[in-house]
Amino acid sequence: MVRRNILAIEPYIPGKPIEEVEKEIGPRDWAKLASNENVLGPSPRAVEAMRATLARVHFYPDGSSLRLRETLAGRLNVPVEAVICGNGSDEVLKLLAEAFLREGEEAVLPTPSFVTYRYAAQLMGARTVEVPLKDGAMDLDAMVAAVNPETKLVILCNPNNPTGGIVSREKLRSFLTALPPGVLAVCDEAYCEYADDPEYPNGIDLVREGFPCLVTRTFSKIHGLAGLRVGYGVGPPALVRYLEQVKQAFPVNLLAQEAALAALDDVGHVEASRRLNLEGKEYLYGELNRLGLSFQRTQANFILVDVARDGQEVFQELLAEGIIVRPTRAFGLPNSIRVTIGTPEQNRRFVLAMEKVLADGGPNG
Repeated sequence: MVRRNILAIEPYIPGKPIEEVEKEIGPRDWAKLASNENVLGPSPRAVEAMRATLARVHFYPDGSSLRLRETLAGRLNVPVEAVICGNGSDEVLKLLAEAFLREGEEAVLPTPSFVTYRYAAQLMGARTVEVPLKDGAMDLDAMVAAVNPETKLVILCNPNNPTGGIVSREKLRSFLTALPPGVLAVCDEAYCEYADDPEYPNGIDLVREGFPCLVTRTFSKIHGLAGLRVGYGVGPPALVRYLEQVKQAFPVNLLAQEAALAALDDVGHVEASRRLNLEGKEYLYGELNRLGLSFQRTQANFILVDVARDGQEVFQELLAEGIIVRPTRAFGLPNSIRVTIGTPEQNRRFVLAMEKVLADGGPNG
């Protein structure tokens, strides 16, 4: 009864929610630093927009998210036909696989990176060619070399999750120029608003210039709307039309659309979130160096830390201190953890907890 190509799919395992952790350990003042959420929460304007909309939730939402798409198109200087909204950017990635990948074709992916890329390809019976990172970022030369006549999609993650590394504007442009006809590059820019490196590229500039790429972004990260699930893609209108043909009827709920529109207007909340992240990562860099821990410098709102022993054990020991981080065995990094950059208080608590874990077990257990 089951399609053969889904038998190899491993279900996505998200970061542990507080409710699940409390069942195991009991209630306490948790610092949840596992899922790269915005620790400032949503924009107050987004919260107010949802409150104002509650009395209308008996109506279906606009299935095309037209107001949101028009607003995004205006801000990004692209035609509204170039924008598609989805139930998180994850859904846009899935739509790309459904629209473009046939059984037996290939998708080239970076590794370690976001596991949804592999899932979307496997769902359609496509093969994945996974290219190792170089210095924590995508090795674009190796990814181009991996393209062959069966390749349909090349998926990029910039900044990359879980490492936080980026590729530069010049390297991305050269990569897109080198792609053969009939291959679409998908640039996942979920963390783009956190990037502060002047060489970080804006993928939508490249879409406007006519390069063969489609960019995905999300309201889950810097806008603090992870629980609402709203994201979007921007690409050539001719390709976006095919995604519209395979999307579900009402992918983005009414509250999510209104909250996203309000969040786009709250520039102050975005700037405060970016500033908090920059200050937090510099503090954590210094403290991690002091503790003798290796880590990846990041262009996102998380840091990948090499704990030099079983990351799952460190995760469990940090739970005992009220800190929830993400062990990265699922990314193929069994001796690391990924920690979201939190508030100053959360960051201090994480450092104190790491000091205790290291003192109790030592870097080698």
